[in-house]
Amino acid sequence: MSKILHKRTMRILLGLIVFSSLLLAIYFIYPAQQPVTSPNGMFRNPLNNSGPDPWMTYYNGDYYLAATTWGGPLTGLTMRKASTIANLKSATQKRIWQDWNPERCCNYWAPEFFLLNGPDGLHWYGYYTGGPSSCCDNQRIHVIESAGADPMGPYTYKGQLKDSTDDRTIDASILQLNGSLYLLFAGRVDGSEQRIYIAPMKNPWTLSGNQVLLSTPTYDWEKETRNINQGPVALQYNGKTFIVYSASYCGGTGYKLGMLTYTGGDPLHANSWIKSPIPVFQGTNEVFSPGHNTFFKSPDGTEDWIVYHANSLSSGSCDMKRTPRIQKFTWNDDGTPNFGSPVSIYTDLAVPSGEGDPVPTPSQ
Repeated sequence: MSKILHKRTMRILLGLIVFSSLLLAIYFIYPAQQPVTSPNGMFRNPLNNSGPDPWMTYYNGDYYLAATTWGGPLTGLTMRKASTIANLKSATQKRIWQDWNPERCCNYWAPEFFLLNGPDGLHWYGYYTGGPSSCCDNQRIHVIESAGADPMGPYTYKGQLKDSTDDRTIDASILQLNGSLYLLFAGRVDGSEQRIYIAPMKNPWTLSGNQVLLSTPTYDWEKETRNINQGPVALQYNGKTFIVYSASYCGGTGYKLGMLTYTGGDPLHANSWIKSPIPVFQGTNEVFSPGHNTFFKSPDGTEDWIVYHANSLSSGSCDMKRTPRIQKFTWNDDGTPNFGSPVSIYTDLAVPSGEGDPVPTPSQ
């Protein structure tokens, strides 16, 4: 009996030795990844582990970040605030708006905020897509107005932005051009492909005319998986005006940015805009489906930054795992933007210029 136990014990010991050897081999071949802290004045993307359709700005000494939440009234619209990029990553989300109206209570998408002149002075106006709890054919664009000049609010509801068609509309943004205000958005009629539209505005919460079609998916790179143009946002530099938009389906690897260039004349005429025949920003073998972007200035106003969402896996989907990322971009000699390529999450980036500098006191 003792011989049998001895043999069993030896087999167990031998198995433990082999198993331990394998663990050691795996450790040396694939060492465990340790948390990486970027040097002072540097950071790495993403800004947090969830945040599709991000919007970001720097205002009065702080960064503000908002994104799609997909939630209902208990979630609402949320925003983060911090004085540094490092602190923005760990900042608590604050709910800045919730709505219990069943027609617009839920599925909050793509919020963007603009400091605009209202009838009684400057207010922040928030533009977001919302609808009923069932998703997603009844999504519409809504507007909220801040009580003062704080991006965090409090806010009051101003209304739905719609023209006579009242079609499904999403992804609202604002264009200010030649002293006039315009709404940019994506829409579709009768379930057709998604397109980019523009409409004139009487004030920040009211349209003054019907929507005008600006862009349909025409190139192959705008039709990967689905025919889509969406997420339009204005970009202006040295007298030039651009509309940067997202093309193709937001999951997989096909999502990317296209661009329209304003050539002069009436912005409400499609022939006043020229579409770039190639994407202006697209994925790499490390960053997949970058898109639905906005722009912001560095704290000292000397740098231009793009904020966008992306996936780190080619199998990534069009869900809440899309993460918000930022990077600086430059300008070509012809005055067009040069966005470069989306940077890896393992790349250290310098924080926006002027971060940490004293905030100027407004002159009396």
